Amino acid sequence: MTAGTIPAVEARQVIKLFNGIEILKGVDLTIASGEVVCLIGPSGSGKSTFLRCLNHLEKIDGGSLQVFGEWIGYRQVGDRLHSLKESEIVRQRARIGMVFQRFNLFGHMTALENVIEAPMQVKKVPRPQAIAEAQQLLDRVGLSHRYHAYPSELSGGQQQRVAIARALAMKPQIMLFDEPTSALDPELVGEVLDVMRSLAEEGMTMVVVTHEMAFAREVCSKVAFMDNGAIIETDTPQRLFSAPAHARTRDFLTRVL
Repeated sequence: MTAGTIPAVEARQVIKLFNGIEILKGVDLTIASGEVVCLIGPSGSGKSTFLRCLNHLEKIDGGSLQVFGEWIGYRQVGDRLHSLKESEIVRQRARIGMVFQRFNLFGHMTALENVIEAPMQVKKVPRPQAIAEAQQLLDRVGLSHRYHAYPSELSGGQQQRVAIARALAMKPQIMLFDEPTSALDPELVGEVLDVMRSLAEEGMTMVVVTHEMAFAREVCSKVAFMDNGAIIETDTPQRLFSAPAHARTRDFLTRVL
């Protein structure tokens, strides 16, 4: 990252509490524009919680969190932060695409209708324009033949690709993926990872919570290992997978590789 460049993500000592229990215990992470960062680690380590904090689905309880230089969920006035209105939070989220484990598609809408809904409702994009752009996105994720299919008529991999197209329809600056293949049958994982790989090659800034170590090794520019609510180690995939600096990272990789 060159001097003067605004990071895509700047997390400093981020704390998140649930029922008084610290789930995130001072997370530090900087992500440059265009980087693909994979968050790996055991279940319950805080990876998904941190991802949800990035688009204010969860409100942080301490520290600071900025995306492209903008406070998430807050506005700075002088030396104080003030909570944003819900309408302002919706505007922020429009810049941050998110794809979940479960596809969260509207079951009563076709693939095309799922993709055009948010641009029309949130950004007030005219319907003809929204349809044209949605068709391009569905083509891009390999679903040009399934515009009018309902989620129940699609495989899990196809549903997840619709979900990716739906997130991209808002033209986000950054894409967040929360274990996007964990709910898929093994033979369907590859088709979703291929779409994510193409996004990475096109320069999309991405933060990916994943258990797919081969994807992390091949596609990510940086891997962050999380355990017990904190980032223990961050490095290139080449160094982290071949010579991790921390014993806890080595122990985890020995178990999963």
